[in-house]
Amino acid sequence: MINTLLIFMLLNVFGGSGDSYAAQACISDDEYRLYTLINEYRKENGLSSIPLSASLSIVAGAHVWDLNTNRPDRGRCNMHSWSDEGPWAGCCYTENHKRASCIWSKPSEITSYEGNGYEVAYYSSLTMEQHNDMGWAALEGWKRSPGHDRMILNKYAWKRLKWKAMGVGIYGNYVVVWFGEKTDPLKKISRCD
Repeated sequence: MINTLLIFMLLNVFGGSGDSYAAQACISDDEYRLYTLINEYRKENGLSSIPLSASLSIVAGAHVWDLNTNRPDRGRCNMHSWSDEGPWAGCCYTENHKRASCIWSKPSEITSYEGNGYEVAYYSSLTMEQHNDMGWAALEGWKRSPGHDRMILNKYAWKRLKWKAMGVGIYGNYVVVWFGEKTDPLKKISRCD
């Protein structure tokens, strides 16, 4: 299946920008289902839908690949962390959020997306192949987590931001969703076969 994960692997091996592979960007049925569930949840709360973003889906695909392959979330670093094993700067995101800004630039490091990106992340001991509906489980977990729920629904500190782009990645044991304030210049993203 050609998806954002494959795009990331091409970037990692050959270098370059995610934009050069944008025509091939796609998301899986599971990723699209989670994208839809998030927008339905937002509508239930009186909010508008967020457009699907090729750029942020490339970032999400790269991050779930990195989390599964390089495990930058070990020790004091949490799931928002990135290894230094790709075309981006490594980043240890700690629970005190002191280095939160180190992840915000990931979309512009990997693609031509010009705005900051903000992420919610989920881990399951079951892989996506073993899990009945990992995206649904992730969203239910985020709903129960005040910080994640507030980001998805633009509440409290997130109220001043308007999400204009969303990217989704599900791979192995991880699910991540990226939100951005800027419209994505990359318009092409399709469903994977």
